[in-house]
Amino acid sequence: MSNTIAFVGLGHMGKPMALNLLKAGHSLRVFDLNADAMKELQEAGAQVGESAVQIAKEAQMVFTMLPAGRHVRQVYEGENGLLQAVAPGTVLVDCSTIDAQTSQDLAAKAAKLGLIMLDAPVSGGTGGAIAGTLTFMVGGEDQALDKARPYLEAMGKNIFHAGKAGAGQVAKICNNMLLGILMAGTAEALALGVAHGLDPAVLSTIMARSSGRNWATELYNPWPGVMPDVPASRDYQGGFATGLMLKDLGLAADAAVSQNSATPLGELARNLFALHAAQGQNAGLDFSSILNLYRQKS
Repeated sequence: MSNTIAFVGLGHMGKPMALNLLKAGHSLRVFDLNADAMKELQEAGAQVGESAVQIAKEAQMVFTMLPAGRHVRQVYEGENGLLQAVAPGTVLVDCSTIDAQTSQDLAAKAAKLGLIMLDAPVSGGTGGAIAGTLTFMVGGEDQALDKARPYLEAMGKNIFHAGKAGAGQVAKICNNMLLGILMAGTAEALALGVAHGLDPAVLSTIMARSSGRNWATELYNPWPGVMPDVPASRDYQGGFATGLMLKDLGLAADAAVSQNSATPLGELARNLFALHAAQGQNAGLDFSSILNLYRQKS
């Protein structure tokens, strides 16, 4: 457990994840394009570097948390990418949510160079990242996961081995497609009830105790004021951005096309979130703000 860890990507998810590695007592080096994020990690005890390669060269474990597949490819296989910079035997763990093909391609290239790579996207949002209760969905070899597990456990509560390279991404895409569908459906049902004069809190309680029960009715209600400490009760600030949900639903649509799979509800949810995101500043609001697509204005 004395290995040096490099962490690349200190955004809304990466920063608290890196902080939890520090809290667990690990030696950590970090890099991000955001100087303020690096300063915060430095003040917490991390070493900061001028590039991803600089912090990763002598690390035994490298974590990345990046916005999209193109960023992951650039960091790993671009000019001066990590695949060419780190020593054989280094364990690479990409926690970004991207397409499975990119994860599979990078894992294959890493293996040829004597490197070990896992895809390990997460569920749990910024709240889970801060609390260290994330769920990791891991694709890759058993022995690689064994090496990474102690560090994943510093950041998460549940670690699932989904299968070989890319399997973690497929699991994450399926989960988030369902999440988008159920949030859109919950918002639609609540808006219909309120339009008929029902109290949203009463209707939410009824659904949470009946066959409409789901994660949104129990833990993440989209109607403002029904639940404290959820984005809906703070003007949809924080949480999981609508734009990110739209990205994940797009990944699900691409995955469906690649396998000739039918995902009509997933595609409908993608269209609904696209319509919502296109209006005003909604793309930056929490995805539960999809309620505003249905809600009647007084």
